[in-house]
Amino acid sequence: MTAQIFYEFLLAEVAGARGQFQVAIPAYLDLSRRTRDPRIARRATEMALYARQFGAAGEAARIWSDVDPDSADARKVLAGLLIGRAAPRLEEAQAHLARVLAQSGESLPQNLLGLNRAFGEVQDKAAVRTAIERVTEPYLQLPEAHFARAQAAYGAGDSAAALAELDLADARRGDWELAVLLRAQILQTEDPAQASKTMAAYIARHPDSLAGRVAYARALAGERRLDEAYQEFKRLLADRPDEPDLLNAAGVLALELDKYDEADELLRRLLARGPRDIDGVRLLLGQIADQKKQFAEAVDWYAAVEGETRRPEARLRMAHSLAAAGRIDEARNILQSLPQDAPDAQARIRLAEAQILRDAGKVAEAFEVVEAALRGQPDNTDLLYEAAMLAERQNHLEVMEFRLRKLIALKPDSAHAYNALGYALADRGLRLEEAEALIRKALELSPDDPFITDSLGWVRFRRGDATGAAQVLETAYRLRADPEIAAHLGEVYWSLGRQEDARRTWNQALQAHPDNSVIKAAMKRLMP
Repeated sequence: MTAQIFYEFLLAEVAGARGQFQVAIPAYLDLSRRTRDPRIARRATEMALYARQFGAAGEAARIWSDVDPDSADARKVLAGLLIGRAAPRLEEAQAHLARVLAQSGESLPQNLLGLNRAFGEVQDKAAVRTAIERVTEPYLQLPEAHFARAQAAYGAGDSAAALAELDLADARRGDWELAVLLRAQILQTEDPAQASKTMAAYIARHPDSLAGRVAYARALAGERRLDEAYQEFKRLLADRPDEPDLLNAAGVLALELDKYDEADELLRRLLARGPRDIDGVRLLLGQIADQKKQFAEAVDWYAAVEGETRRPEARLRMAHSLAAAGRIDEARNILQSLPQDAPDAQARIRLAEAQILRDAGKVAEAFEVVEAALRGQPDNTDLLYEAAMLAERQNHLEVMEFRLRKLIALKPDSAHAYNALGYALADRGLRLEEAEALIRKALELSPDDPFITDSLGWVRFRRGDATGAAQVLETAYRLRADPEIAAHLGEVYWSLGRQEDARRTWNQALQAHPDNSVIKAAMKRLMP
């Protein structure tokens, strides 16, 4: 060690300790280049990573790897830096990862499982899949290699190949929890019913598996078996009452199931434990207060949202709460105070203002707000849909149809646009054959949607098929016990002479929705 090296080493260490990285890192890089000492190169890499100077870290890591070619740590760090660049150098990173795997020894299975995490920042998932398939080629006797390939295939959008790789992993290690959980995750989008069956069978064999039970509950929710999912999460909470993820999942499900008091209690317990997304929990508590018509409390929850990311949504919700409490001018003032730099933000704010006015009975004023916004953004599909719905409320059918036809031209897969046009025609007894064709197109685009199914039942009724309409509406009501679906179903029952069924359907719906005007109007019209 020369005096100059000793001086630079002390200078770099003291500067680093004081946070003066603009001095420390160049000094360490200079030492690394001159000494080619792996210890100094490693220290330079660590300090540059800490300071988030990734270019310097990459140079230091390359020196470290060159002078200590047997160092798995050096190759891991260098591979990570090559992968994490704005323009990833996957070929070079792949070579380093292959060396890391070859030198892993007993750590090989764990390193195989970490491959997809290493490539997590890379956007080109097809390239990631290719790289992982290449580096795992020598290790296909291990289930972890097939698991890594399954993850990569799934990330690249090839679910069939991912499931095939999991079959190969199963052949080498049966009933492996990681593989079962990934299989259920893949099936969740491909075949939700099969996902829940897979997890039900697994937890029957392994009743103490926490990860398995959580995955089963999530699979039930994915299959829209919400009450069963909620009960499963409550059973999990009985064993782990303070687990934040369980409290959050159960609270969200309780809210979706309209169990507002239970949702409130669960989410307050979560809030007391300092969740990661504290503002998200406050938003949910505000929604619960809104549903319970405790609008002042809802405003307080939304006002408590502090983060920049969630604040615009909180202010929008606050405006709706104020409007629901009759404070329309205050609500509109809040909306006007929101940033409107981006076109999306402008549209969202105008839509919120229109909804406030519509709910206050000021439909014509709401229509003018949306039409004015459309003059600036004539192809905004959300504005087109809202304008159409407001035109329909004022019986401006030509305007409604024009807006919906344009929306369909811009967004041919918009099931709600087809449904809205078909239902509006059917409800007025107009062009019923065309109306049914539109609704069937909507149902083709969005199968099992309860509201579109309701529209199909209603158009069947308008076309004189009350028996067929009842069957369709019963299906819609099973999918979702919505009061407007109940109103239609009750009316069809009444027309069939099933007055007792009609009364029972309406009364059940009114118990859950006592203020619903659609049911009351149907009852008043048919049994004054």
